[in-house]
Amino acid sequence: MAKVDLKTKETGHSVEDYIAGIPDEEVRRDCRELITLMGRMIQAPPKLWGGSIIGFGNTTLTYASGRELDWMQCGFSPRKGKLSLYLTCDPAHHGELLAKLGKHSTGKSCLYIKRLADVDRKVLEKLVAAGMEK
Repeated sequence: MAKVDLKTKETGHSVEDYIAGIPDEEVRRDCRELITLMGRMIQAPPKLWGGSIIGFGNTTLTYASGRELDWMQCGFSPRKGKLSLYLTCDPAHHGELLAKLGKHSTGKSCLYIKRLADVDRKVLEKLVAAGMEK
């Protein structure tokens, strides 16, 4: 099956300029900490995907239908009221880790947290690592 052409693609825009434009200081601080954590684990620089996703690395995701798409290995987006973390694993398959993480919610391949202060960083690192084991 052919690869899907997504609207959300890697851009050449500045990640630092994007973060500097976030009005909430705590969110900016959390973004910088996530950049350090994910960048260290993926060994890739942050790139802006679309207008608001900060992603690391590149991978091809293949759905059960055979549909493929180019995507990041992991990333995040500071959405209104929460941080959306994009992992290349389904967080629901990691219940033991999620039970230890702290305040969060999940979606298909997404983990939602209000702030980094609400979660255990070591557990978060393990979830990011789980996405790299695909």
